[in-house]
Amino acid sequence: MPKNLIKKYLPDPNKIKDIKSLHFLGEVLHEPNLWHINRHSVRRAMMIGLFWAFIPMPFQMVAAAFCALRFNANLPLSVALVWISNPLTMPPIFYFNYLFGAWILGTDTQDYSFELSWEWLSHNLAEVGIPLYFGSAVLGLLFGSVAYLLVEWLWRRKIRKDWADRQSRHSSGNSHQ
Repeated sequence: MPKNLIKKYLPDPNKIKDIKSLHFLGEVLHEPNLWHINRHSVRRAMMIGLFWAFIPMPFQMVAAAFCALRFNANLPLSVALVWISNPLTMPPIFYFNYLFGAWILGTDTQDYSFELSWEWLSHNLAEVGIPLYFGSAVLGLLFGSVAYLLVEWLWRRKIRKDWADRQSRHSSGNSHQ
């Protein structure tokens, strides 16, 4: 896995630790594993970040951060991946989640004209919410699991390639002597 590429885009842990509004977390942010870029922390971060990116809720980054803390995943990567669902991508992602959830549950999809009011929410929340959240959870787990396995496979492949290259250089260096 391109460790240096990931490091290039992640914030400096010391700068984050110095943010006064995060001091309520105490020593938790000083856990080195939250900042290390290794196969284990990155694959967990991929799983966590992608899962929460698919869940329609406010404060997805906070949920991803708490999960990263709990499961010792790379914290900045977990939080950054949540931004896959952003104001531009949320409507198509969540609509697809709804369609997928309705398909799995065997319910009919409805043509809804969304209205931001308590009346609309109280009348339509169960019909829309159950397939939406079920589809979101299933797809979040699916995409997170695929990313987890893909990182594992790519990282191991890179290690094997580097090992083979070293062996090749070593054996070619010995053959000239």
